[in-house]
Amino acid sequence: MIWIIIIGFMILGWMVQYRLKSKFKKYSQTPIRSNLSGAEIAQQMLQDHHIYDVHITCIPGKLTDHYHPGHKTINLSEAVYYGRNAAAAAVAAHETGHAVQHAQAYAPLQLRSAMVPIQNASAKILNVIFIIGILGAFVLHMFPQELLFIAIVGSYAVMTAFSFITLPVEFNASKRALAWIDQSGVVSSQEYDMSKNALKWAAMTYVVAALSSLAMLLYYLNMFFGRD
Repeated sequence: MIWIIIIGFMILGWMVQYRLKSKFKKYSQTPIRSNLSGAEIAQQMLQDHHIYDVHITCIPGKLTDHYHPGHKTINLSEAVYYGRNAAAAAVAAHETGHAVQHAQAYAPLQLRSAMVPIQNASAKILNVIFIIGILGAFVLHMFPQELLFIAIVGSYAVMTAFSFITLPVEFNASKRALAWIDQSGVVSSQEYDMSKNALKWAAMTYVVAALSSLAMLLYYLNMFFGRD
């Protein structure tokens, strides 16, 4: 049963990722009328929201863009940082949307940031348990089975909560981004539709991750309570 869940969500996740990369590649070939780069768009959006303590950096990789609240940095991949197209505009504005959330003390973002250490610890606990299980199942029998299930269920509960708290953070950042690029006039109506579609598929990756985590949590809860 568990392998069906894992494989099913792996396939679904791959499909969404493929669709996202396909859209990003397509919209990366559409220059925007303002001819602004992703970095310039992020800077302009920060200025329009009167935010002057956030830095914009260029990082390696593809679709590695993220906002770091601890460092107050908007980290854009090279394709987005230098890109002057609909895809770059969407991603740059989205990550800047997180900076705006931070500046305005958006509650879900604050909660998500507070949960990061707990989420990381939960992931490590699961990794240790599964690695031990792979190396030798007999080792697991050295621990009380109930204790192992509590650790697994507790870890998945934290990770599931983290995944679902992430959803409003991501959707809200996209909402802020789309509202700003529309009002600022950095894109045309056609380019706006492309940006909106690109962010929709980006958001879907978080939805799949949340549902996957929930499915695993329910599976282990079912095992814990000894139900068929």
